[in-house]
Amino acid sequence: MENYNRLVARCNKIARLGQLAGLAGWDQQTYMPPGAAEARGEQLAVISELIHEMTVADETSQLISSAEAEIAGMDSDSDEVRSLRVVRRGHELATKIPGHLVAEASRHQSVAMPLWAQARAESDYSKFAPALEKSIELARQVAEHLGYKDHIYDALIDQYEIGATRADVAKMYADLTPHLVSLTAAIRDAKPNDDSVLMGNFPIDRQQSVTLDIVKSLGYDLNRGRQDIAAHPFCSGFSRDDVRITTRFNSEFLQQALYASLHEAGHAMYEQGIPASLNGLPISNAASLGIHESQSRLWENQVGRSRAFANWAFPTLQAAFPESLGNSNAEAYYKAVNVVRPSYIRVEADEVTYNLHVALRFELECALLSGELSVKDVPSAWNARMEKFLGITPPNDSLGVLQDVHWSIGLIGYFPTYSIGNIVSAQLWNAASREIPDLCRLVETGQFSPLLYWLNTNVHAHGCKFLPSEIVLKATGEPLNPAYYVNYLNTKYGELYGL
Repeated sequence: MENYNRLVARCNKIARLGQLAGLAGWDQQTYMPPGAAEARGEQLAVISELIHEMTVADETSQLISSAEAEIAGMDSDSDEVRSLRVVRRGHELATKIPGHLVAEASRHQSVAMPLWAQARAESDYSKFAPALEKSIELARQVAEHLGYKDHIYDALIDQYEIGATRADVAKMYADLTPHLVSLTAAIRDAKPNDDSVLMGNFPIDRQQSVTLDIVKSLGYDLNRGRQDIAAHPFCSGFSRDDVRITTRFNSEFLQQALYASLHEAGHAMYEQGIPASLNGLPISNAASLGIHESQSRLWENQVGRSRAFANWAFPTLQAAFPESLGNSNAEAYYKAVNVVRPSYIRVEADEVTYNLHVALRFELECALLSGELSVKDVPSAWNARMEKFLGITPPNDSLGVLQDVHWSIGLIGYFPTYSIGNIVSAQLWNAASREIPDLCRLVETGQFSPLLYWLNTNVHAHGCKFLPSEIVLKATGEPLNPAYYVNYLNTKYGELYGL
């Protein structure tokens, strides 16, 4: 096993470089002074190029081949065989992309992100458009080097969700959208629920304290994590023992920070839950971004927007904000956080309309990559689809095309993983509820550890040893089945709105 061990050691060094790049990226979005963007871009470009050079080097290729020979005949589900599968895939993808393109993309992302932040703050798309033009062109170049059979989008989404294609995603939305549109229409015709309890005076210092207390109660380990502020909430993990989350606050709207924190804590608990026994192995990462999103959406929605959670959390929130919540109650809060209303901002969207936001971005990305849509026309195309999907038109760029950070940091082909995550989250919740019969009562009494343990055991423990489809099958006993998600929405909102 000499060559296998040497390969693992080499991969571990590459991973450590990636973690350092991640730390620099986290700093870029939290504490880095604005004037440092160009220098940070050069620093990250050097690290990215080093990672690429080590990954595609002849030494790596030779070690992979030698290690495969050493483990021939071993159990196909052994850590060794599965680790080599991960390394082989990563090596094959990396060798298709020139090192200079990797460095150029990294350098551009470091420059584009602060341009996006400025454009968003000033609600001026024209200040970001040139950077987006280059981001799309770089994504096209990457896709062409990777290769694809049917559509250029296939090469990009495969990096985030192994084996997924544009056709798969299009079918997912074709199957899902009619249910969402029908449910949205039925809710629109029903008696509306009131969410005014979420509007008021919520001092940010108290929001910071209470949101951190709540995610800590869920199981987010602050000895191995922290929460900071960013323009767009995100989670960054540099090892299982250093996983950080960010959120953003609105002193007049309670829901924004709290549910962003629940979402990002779901991501963080996934990475903190990957076993220490996998440290240093190529399988010590998350299985895919769809599985990652299933964890964030499960804690944000199936837990955080449940009546059981409202009954547990509301007294804490009421004590923190007596001026605004003193005359309300847990049931009013539960109805408020589940109000269905088409809205401009994806990360604040209700569960029923959320996937329509993602479908919009998927369509735009496909059109941009294929050349059917020009960058200058993105705002008008965005607004037209907002009207088509949600019946509303953003009044400005900040509430529309500039709301997401993803395009500025090169995450093109990523958005459908949110919808995949929603579907998986409902199936996992159903399976967990079968195996933990009193799950809702446990949530209502603030006992979250049984659910976290179930997720640790059935999802987190595997790292990326198994494919996403294999993890879903192992955890739930059946392949991915969107019916659980549709049934979850119909049941929950049918009761809430008397449908």
